[in-house]
Amino acid sequence: MKVVICGAGQVGFGIAERLAAEENDVSVIDTSEALIQTIRDSLDVRGFIGHGAHPEVIAQAGGDQADMIIAVTLYDEVNMIACQVAHSLFNVPTKIARIRAQSYLQPHWADLFSSNHLPIDVIISPEIEVGELILRRLEAPGAVDSVRFANGEIIALGIDCGDNCPVVDTPLSQLTELFPDLQAVVVGILRDGRLFVPRSSDAMLTGDRVYVISQVEQVRRTLGIFGHEEPEAHRVVIAGGGNIGLYVADALETRGSRAKVKIIEASRERAIAIADSLKRTVVLNGDALDQDLLQEADVQDADMLVGLTNDDEVNILACVMGKRLGAASNMALINNRSYPAFAGTLGIDATVNPRSVTISKILQHVRRGRIRGVHTIENGLAEVIEAEALETSPLVGKALRDLDLPDGIRVGAIFRDGEVIMPSGEAQIVAKDRVIIFATAERVRQVEQMFRVSLEFF
Repeated sequence: MKVVICGAGQVGFGIAERLAAEENDVSVIDTSEALIQTIRDSLDVRGFIGHGAHPEVIAQAGGDQADMIIAVTLYDEVNMIACQVAHSLFNVPTKIARIRAQSYLQPHWADLFSSNHLPIDVIISPEIEVGELILRRLEAPGAVDSVRFANGEIIALGIDCGDNCPVVDTPLSQLTELFPDLQAVVVGILRDGRLFVPRSSDAMLTGDRVYVISQVEQVRRTLGIFGHEEPEAHRVVIAGGGNIGLYVADALETRGSRAKVKIIEASRERAIAIADSLKRTVVLNGDALDQDLLQEADVQDADMLVGLTNDDEVNILACVMGKRLGAASNMALINNRSYPAFAGTLGIDATVNPRSVTISKILQHVRRGRIRGVHTIENGLAEVIEAEALETSPLVGKALRDLDLPDGIRVGAIFRDGEVIMPSGEAQIVAKDRVIIFATAERVRQVEQMFRVSLEFF
């Protein structure tokens, strides 16, 4: 696939890194000579210095032969015009744009991005994607990662195995015997920085991060089996009243949640504005690192403190302070790729990386085959993929035990006619099933091939 990426920042670099590793033909455009030099030195891609929306620059980057343009510069308007130029002058089939300003995304302006106006096939809003992820985490605070598939009926969970985890040192085959009716399956284990798909004889160890595919009704029970009995967060303190903080608070109000929310916002003008737009949320103006203000926000009684300012360090320190003042759990928005690795040692229960969330959403539309959903695990070490099985797929019509899938691939669940089917040796995939698959990074291409036309795959 030939892909032109406009923007060599964190998201653009991350997408280019993933696509180049999968041997796609990638060109990256940016006005920054330093960023383009970095991407040339680091990745097997072509870099072009110039304005991402200028026709001659897109032409130099191979726009006339591109299968897709992905516009992720810092500026919404540049991203929109880049897609328009790619459509009008180069007839690029697929156009993806990152758009942050919510005013462009109001439902009554939906026709703006139709093929007759601004022809953008996929719009990515980082604030909405991150906000939805945080809302899912609030529903299951015992999980460090959580994403839904198959119309919300199936959920992928990342769960840490602590000292109180009752199932450590238990082979996975015994878990099935102990909990025969549990609609959940362990698909991946992160141990000492290495992510692998376990065999039935493998056991989980203290300190592991385990990835589980579960029927959504079984989430509470699954978390409890792994020693996480944390209740759904009903008292929430948000540090930072920016776009994401406002989105989360507004969603909790409008969706009928029983959560009581308090926001701490440093800017007086912003605090007044969001207080006027929210109905039940209490807004406090001040520094999220002010211990007295945190106590005024009743952080000591909070089920969850969420750090959502624009400053990683403030988010981390606010979470640490909140936890020490009595908050039951915390979650920090972190942009720096190196911080999550040691956040846990500081007492951070969960982190959210906007870059990873955005890349996951974009990859859902980059992946070939009938791919309906993608979630990136551990900065690209693996992916959870939802795909629709075609009649020509080699997965169709055989018992799962006879598929002989390579190491690094595990079927987590099957969704058929509104029903969730958990994998067993005799279970079969039929055409039009939606299959949830966990795949390590080096196996993603094979998963794509499984859901395309019939070929020799292995």
